[in-house]
Amino acid sequence: MLVIFHLSALADGDEVLVIIKDYEFIPEQVIIIEGQTVRWENQEKRQYHSVWFQALGEDEPEDYLFPDDSYERTFDTSGNFPYRCGPHPEMLGSVIVTE
Repeated sequence: MLVIFHLSALADGDEVLVIIKDYEFIPEQVIIIEGQTVRWENQEKRQYHSVWFQALGEDEPEDYLFPDDSYERTFDTSGNFPYRCGPHPEMLGSVIVTE
């Protein structure tokens, strides 16, 4: 199921939350404005995950997100930024950044 979370009306610097649970990124897609930060929180009970921007040519993160761990990333340029979970390639998400 695709859920889109649109926060383009928020001021720069506001944080957007993506929950990792049941082997999904919730919401799967977020739309933000330049300068906003996305925070991913692993709310699984036992499973680890990662947030990997492989399409950007980045290496897979060595530090996995274990339950209750989080990861933040600020997006300063517009574009579409797809990501996936390294250990679970079926888990896909994207951040769309507007001006």
